[in-house]
Amino acid sequence: MDSSKKTVLLTGASGFVGRAILNDLSQRSLFNIRVSTRDSSAKFGPAIESAVINGLSSEQCWSQALEGVDLVVHSAARVHIMNSTRANSMALYREVNVAGTLQLASQAAACGVQRFIFISSIKVNGEGSPLNKPYRADSPPNPVDEYGISKYEAELGLKKIAAETSMQVVIIRPTLVYGPGVKANFLTMMNVIDKGIPLPFGRIRNQRSFVALDNLVDFIFHCLGHPAAANETFLISDGEDVSTSELLKRIACALGRSSRLFPFPANVIKVLFFIVGKKSLSDRLCGNLQVDITKNRELLGWTPPVALNEALRKTVIHFKGNTSR
Repeated sequence: MDSSKKTVLLTGASGFVGRAILNDLSQRSLFNIRVSTRDSSAKFGPAIESAVINGLSSEQCWSQALEGVDLVVHSAARVHIMNSTRANSMALYREVNVAGTLQLASQAAACGVQRFIFISSIKVNGEGSPLNKPYRADSPPNPVDEYGISKYEAELGLKKIAAETSMQVVIIRPTLVYGPGVKANFLTMMNVIDKGIPLPFGRIRNQRSFVALDNLVDFIFHCLGHPAAANETFLISDGEDVSTSELLKRIACALGRSSRLFPFPANVIKVLFFIVGKKSLSDRLCGNLQVDITKNRELLGWTPPVALNEALRKTVIHFKGNTSR
């Protein structure tokens, strides 16, 4: 370790966002980097230290992982729970996302960590915003699902720790993150368009904010050292909102395909999705969710370095290189 550099502890380094953060920090070479891992055989590169932990829980001891650490970037979380009842899943979310986060943060503060960056979620704000009335960092929280509730409860606990200790807390709420290696619905959209399957979204005129992986990790880097980021909450997006139909057209363009969209009434789409038990997917495809990143520009002087079209191009290049065509 270089004693002239500050040391960053990164959690969730094997995840979609965590891997990108790790790569970004490694390339910048401005920090000593330590990652927490549950796999003692995991390899992160010769310049990366690793500390083995049992996982995020209310009983985890972080003393070894936190020794000599100046900054923490906490991207680890429980995101999906399969085959659980609502009551049981809420308990699991709280054990990891709330109790586990606060256990790490309280020990970090006790160990003299200067700043704790928490990757939260736009779900803390809610599941959708009125058209052209974007969420702001100071908008009243309105989490609906278990994941969003657990992230909000963690935020409240972190703010309490910050108020009672000298450790600064920075909360970042990303919108839907996309980029090379993206999974879930975004990957499904690329697959469907690439196969030339017609889609009934030609009339969707909603507006949604997204954030490219490159923009998110760049913003996290800014928050590691910017004095004005201390004890603030930020929403993060690309700064360019698009409708579902426009997004699909741009993905198709990046793929070199036709979008093959045909017009179908949004209300009918919503009803059909509701009937087949996919209301939440319908809300994401047809509803609005916009965020205002003016605070990021004015307080930190930060603007997204990568435009939406360029980020989609990079996402598609990775997709093409990792898909049997």
